[in-house]
Amino acid sequence: MPEICRFLGIVITMYFDEHNPPHFHVTYNEYRASIEVESLNVMAGNIPARVRGLVEEWAEMHRHELLEMWKSHDFHKLEPLV
Repeated sequence: MPEICRFLGIVITMYFDEHNPPHFHVTYNEYRASIEVESLNVMAGNIPARVRGLVEEWAEMHRHELLEMWKSHDFHKLEPLV
């Protein structure tokens, strides 16, 4: 499970050989969620509203890179939200 980014206690990961639609996983303390890349909707799990807002802001900045990683499986670190 490659870690894509870590900021403010939020960990973003993507798994190899996952099911569609393209998505990433968010872990924050005891919370876990799967977020669809294109719509930024929560597919499963839940995270606090404040964390969701930060994750959405980060994902909007990196949407193209996230989709490319999903397609190519060339996972690498992305810049955190500052």
